[in-house]
Amino acid sequence: MASEDVKSTSESAVKTIVNLAEEAKLAREGVRAPGHALLSICKSLVAGGVAGGVSRTAVAPLERLKILLQVQNPHNIKYNGTIHGLKHIWRTEGFRGLFKGNGTNCARIVPNSAVKFFSYEQASSGILWLYRQQSGNEDAQLTPVLRLGAGACAGIIAMSATYPMDMVRGRITVQTEKSPYQYRGMFHALGTVYREEGFRALYKGWLPSVIGVIPYVGLNFAVYESLKDWLIKSRPLGLIEDSELSVVTKLACGAVAGTVGQTVAYPLDVIRRRMQMVGWNHAASIVAGQGRSKAPLEYTGMVDAFRKTVHNEGFGALYKGLVPNSVKVVPSIAIAFVTYEVVKDILGVEMRISD
Repeated sequence: MASEDVKSTSESAVKTIVNLAEEAKLAREGVRAPGHALLSICKSLVAGGVAGGVSRTAVAPLERLKILLQVQNPHNIKYNGTIHGLKHIWRTEGFRGLFKGNGTNCARIVPNSAVKFFSYEQASSGILWLYRQQSGNEDAQLTPVLRLGAGACAGIIAMSATYPMDMVRGRITVQTEKSPYQYRGMFHALGTVYREEGFRALYKGWLPSVIGVIPYVGLNFAVYESLKDWLIKSRPLGLIEDSELSVVTKLACGAVAGTVGQTVAYPLDVIRRRMQMVGWNHAASIVAGQGRSKAPLEYTGMVDAFRKTVHNEGFGALYKGLVPNSVKVVPSIAIAFVTYEVVKDILGVEMRISD
């Protein structure tokens, strides 16, 4: 009887040890309880949203000027360059004019950024898992090309989910106090466009946006992550200590990533903005022009918009607003990446992009 009790006790102990070993193994492999996983997702989304809101608000005046330069009628120039444009906005609309449309932009960019960063982490994890399965190397890491693919997936998902808000944000941004019709806010603009132009109007310019977001977001993430990895592994000029990058170094990595991405994708951004203005019956004068110079905007599609823009205004028109956008996008992307990582550290979310 005693021997059976001992046997039963030993079997129970063995089972307990095995269970603990299995739990430890699952923990090492990143498997978490559903409650923990949901909390991690929420924290990741919050970090992405905060990063988007902070970065866009910091450069809101340059963002507005960029859009004004992109869509203004070539026969009725009001904004001639970055400095002149900012001075003109300040003189005619005051301080608030510099931030016109920023509330709508933040309402769009916070969920957009949250979904983008979260989608990138999920896509990276999935692609890395597939890559390790196919290569048979459990220690394999993401290559720059795979990071580009993950970033492109994240950009398409985030952009498509919030595109109608981006469309009306563009219109709110270009309207001035003298515009013949005023959108009172994002929801009013969404309702007005839907009633007057139909549901499809909310997705005008979506195709060039999809095409443009692949190199833009893809290169942003690929360059940023690859540059960080290179700095940690090579440690050039003694910049890195203890395998940790300083905030300044991360800002520099984000700045390089933003410069590369926006330069490649910029012409598509110009075309998308112009397509978003098509069908606006009460377009702001900055778009429609005045008097004899009034020229209605009509594009049958992305290719037609490219052709007419280059034919009427030259190849340089595809880069209108590039200077303020360059000044804006470098700190914006840098601030977004660093804010995201800082907030994630504060919230205690594990980074699993390249684990």
